[in-house]
Amino acid sequence: MEFIEAKTILQRAAHGEEWFGIDYNMNLYKGCCHKCIYCDSRSNCYQVEDFDRVRAKKDEIEILNRELKSKRKKGVIGIGAMSDTYNPFEKQYEITRQALELISSYNFGVSIETKSNLIVRDIDIFKEINKKADIILKFTITSADDSLSRKVEPGVCVSSERLKAMKQLSKEGLFVGTLLTPIIPFITDSEENIRSVIRLSYENGAKFIFSMGGVTLRENQREYFYEQLDKTFPELKQKYIKTYGNNYFCYPLNKNLGKIFKEECEKYGILYKMNDIVKAYKKEIKQEEQLTFI
Repeated sequence: MEFIEAKTILQRAAHGEEWFGIDYNMNLYKGCCHKCIYCDSRSNCYQVEDFDRVRAKKDEIEILNRELKSKRKKGVIGIGAMSDTYNPFEKQYEITRQALELISSYNFGVSIETKSNLIVRDIDIFKEINKKADIILKFTITSADDSLSRKVEPGVCVSSERLKAMKQLSKEGLFVGTLLTPIIPFITDSEENIRSVIRLSYENGAKFIFSMGGVTLRENQREYFYEQLDKTFPELKQKYIKTYGNNYFCYPLNKNLGKIFKEECEKYGILYKMNDIVKAYKKEIKQEEQLTFI
């Protein structure tokens, strides 16, 4: 694996309150080899050349240590928004594990999103973080069917393996849930799939499910998405062009999905609104509410 130069590791989250209440962003790896056909991180605006090639950053644990030490304000560090931090190289290099150990030692919280069951390796550190700071763990699950999961996310473990990992984390008392994002028009947007993902999430210990609806397509990512459709769903490319043109956000045509999503989450008692999810996992919010009550 190539190691590239880096000056900083932590960045202030510009709109963190809108994304699980994070205070900082951190990407320990650049690029991702999961090959998900819908990944927005492939878009030109992020300027990640050769996105399928995973690179790490030179001396990043030392840089992170300096940055954490210098921060006066503790907070939640978001990991995995651009590149999945639990890629196959993490097994050997353990960069994420080292970073989590530092995060724990400085009493910061963590918010992780992943599609990999490798995350269960770090349960011991998550439990330590959970004793003193805020932690939320999210699995992207777009399809309840493993065969379809292999088609849209060919480089990572299938949905059933992620759900098993979710159950392990939940049994350890960790706040874990599902990102049902994206919902891919004509591929994963069936009512049956939405119901099944929510039910399976509930059965495997999910405390929340969050969804942003459709798939995003812009320069470079659109071309890649269409290439993958030609290979795996050859009848769909023209359907997308005809239906959505050059739209950035491609919402499913079935207007009932939002209603079904809400009803199913409420049936199982699963949180689905961002504000409710943040309130449920943030310790400082709970403390403030308790003080107010007293």
